[in-house]
Amino acid sequence: MALKKFNNIYLNLFLLSCCFATLITFTQGNNKFWKDQYPFIRKASSFSSSSSSASSSSSASSSSSKSTGSNGGKKEYDYIVVGGGTAGCPLATTLSQNYSVLLLERGGVPFANINVSFLSNFHLTLADTSPTSASQVFISTDGVFNARARVLGGGTSINAGFYTRASTRYVKSSGWDAKLVNESYPWVEKQIVHEPVFEPWQRAVRDGLVEIGISPNNGFTYDHLYGTKVGGTIFDKYGRRHTSAELLASGNVQNLDVLIHATVQKIIFDTTGKKPRAYGVIFKDENGVQHEAYISRRRRSEIIVTCGAIGSPQLLLLSGIGPKADLEKLNISVVHDNKYVGKHMSDNPLNTIFVPFNRSVKQSLIETVGITKRGVYIEASSGFSQSPDSIQCHHGVASAEIGQLSTVPPKRRTREHIEEFKRNKRDLPREAFHGGFILEKLAYPKSKGHLILNNTNVDDNPIVTFNYFSHPTDLRKCVKGIRIVEKLVRSKPFINFTQSTKETFDKLLNLSVTANINMIPRHTNDTKSLKQFCKDTVISIWHYHGGCHVGQVVNKDYAVIGVHRLRVIDGSTFHESPGTNPQATVMMLGRYMGVKILRDRLGKSAGV
Repeated sequence: MALKKFNNIYLNLFLLSCCFATLITFTQGNNKFWKDQYPFIRKASSFSSSSSSASSSSSASSSSSKSTGSNGGKKEYDYIVVGGGTAGCPLATTLSQNYSVLLLERGGVPFANINVSFLSNFHLTLADTSPTSASQVFISTDGVFNARARVLGGGTSINAGFYTRASTRYVKSSGWDAKLVNESYPWVEKQIVHEPVFEPWQRAVRDGLVEIGISPNNGFTYDHLYGTKVGGTIFDKYGRRHTSAELLASGNVQNLDVLIHATVQKIIFDTTGKKPRAYGVIFKDENGVQHEAYISRRRRSEIIVTCGAIGSPQLLLLSGIGPKADLEKLNISVVHDNKYVGKHMSDNPLNTIFVPFNRSVKQSLIETVGITKRGVYIEASSGFSQSPDSIQCHHGVASAEIGQLSTVPPKRRTREHIEEFKRNKRDLPREAFHGGFILEKLAYPKSKGHLILNNTNVDDNPIVTFNYFSHPTDLRKCVKGIRIVEKLVRSKPFINFTQSTKETFDKLLNLSVTANINMIPRHTNDTKSLKQFCKDTVISIWHYHGGCHVGQVVNKDYAVIGVHRLRVIDGSTFHESPGTNPQATVMMLGRYMGVKILRDRLGKSAGV
């Protein structure tokens, strides 16, 4: 009876663990051990625009990092990379082999943050809503909670760790050099990717998927193949996370400067020529002091934006590149009028089904995936929040308490309601946290949204709309995906592992409706209509993309259209999210474009 009594509350917490939570994290970057391995990482306040620890390469092909131009003898770089995330770290590392690079990251380091570093604390990483958090919560206008990375390593520091390559179709449609792609993925994999410790829950999911026809069983592979597979992970066998920040260790320390807590506010342009030319950035340090950094006037020096699908269009807009009318409303000087910046954004909608277990299981993040030909992917996770601290803590704005209150009119979502949920939660039995989630994600959503500035403060989230399920095809695919999950739950490997029976799927839908965390009002026919279930229980798995599309905002070489010396290289350029999970391809793209840029300048032997 105790479990039944608390079903609604513990399911809230469980799904929250899968998606969001809010808890205090440990101070980022206060340990000394990482400083020996990464001596080029410094706080932004240590930056001097006239001197730096980085020096030019002894190679004759390298430009001098102390060159002077029109900036009064101030320090200049061959490349300034804005955003030390999934793409930014491998890109900066590669470019530093031959040229001076300044990498600017608005967050801290992941190395000394145990919530970032350990799989067991995954849900707590997403939890922190403090100003120094590794993740920054935002809520789309759709009413769906989401997160932006705010830490060196970007999304690789806060995600569920699953690693899988893009399909050969995706590589071809992107116009990439397949040979260089197949050299760039292994460069990442050899340094930070591992085969997962295959847990019993994941095995049950795999066997169930194969039994219901999501076949063949492709075993462990990084490749994107129809059927069921086990992918890679950036968590090692000890449960420790390895992020793209670790790729910086492969950089040329003589050519690389990395500044943390460096928040770029805008890109600076010289507008005296026929086309605006980017030549520097303005950023503030952890104390709020402003600095300027410049690229060399030498040919091919560039600023490269790698701030992600939210940060990159936001920075372009703040810098004067975007729809003229929108910029003028905020008194932003127009550098280049481009109506496509921030437009045609997508997020892959996710719906989840909670499944209680008949046994205690170890925590697992995404390891198994069913890649169907119906345009949906089936994944699974398990075992979150089984510590007393996780059960009893207050989870803040993106929490189960708020999720429960989504059924309450906004004006009645009072602090008293939240406190009542907190009090009830303290009495939850630990056994209530034995369970897992089946995740059903749309592969290629046709529904499109957009991003516009909320204000001119770069620290504030822009206004983002994804328009989930606004296209009827997406809704039909979601229903097909839920039907696949229903078959999976009724498969023999599944029933042997869980408390489920062939008749329990409707009950699981009811539980999942109650548990879901978003700000979308519930409907009484959620479980009678799977279309309504899809719309009301949609959440995000952080695979949003677009806003700086190739062909609209950047060209095929990722150079920003209409200006000189500026590129965008990250997921904001994607028309589709690659593979089942994008992080592998975003890291690959950073390495790929770094090598391509070097080879364009130095010849085919560069960047090896």
